[in-house]
Amino acid sequence: MRVVIADDVMLIRSGLARLLGDAGIDVIGEAADADELLRLVALGTPDAAIVDIRMPPTHTDEGLVAARQIRERYPDTAVVVLSQYVESRYASRLLADQPGGVGYLLKERVSDIAVLVDALRRVADGECVLDPTIVSRLMRRRRPDSPLTQLTSRERDILALMAEGRSNSAIAGELHISERTVEATCAHLFRKLQLEPSADVNRRVLAVLTALRG
Repeated sequence: MRVVIADDVMLIRSGLARLLGDAGIDVIGEAADADELLRLVALGTPDAAIVDIRMPPTHTDEGLVAARQIRERYPDTAVVVLSQYVESRYASRLLADQPGGVGYLLKERVSDIAVLVDALRRVADGECVLDPTIVSRLMRRRRPDSPLTQLTSRERDILALMAEGRSNSAIAGELHISERTVEATCAHLFRKLQLEPSADVNRRVLAVLTALRG
């Protein structure tokens, strides 16, 4: 897998590049700001970009804006954004247009490089991956008219783990149930969320997007 890294702190960029290299990921470029990031993506067509949300010049949402531009202009390049803070509204903005192929992780989470590598592989496969802390906050803040109110406690638990990018096998292990039970429960929650089977859409991604909007 070929990736680029964008963070205005050189030590973070270099540290991530070294750790990813040790994990077998090919880091083809590093950027200190959004403009350089977009240039690297245009020239190198990486499989994924790792982007800090807050970058120069204002250190607000430049990385988020660049991430959305990458998904729009280069659909074959997935994006994992990193944030120091829990910003669920940023996660909602990131997934609003193209929910597949994106991830949102807290920086503290990627101290375990295996978590970041797993997220990169999942988003490159078209999935979405959200930090567990963000998922927990989103699931607690349901609107009264949210479609999530139709779900049972078990269905919400599975949807939350789905939002973290867990496979059915991993969900089964986490909840101590069979994989067949996970599959059956997913089918029920998809129906409740009015997500019909289709070869053109990923219902897991759409279910996560429903959770964000709810």
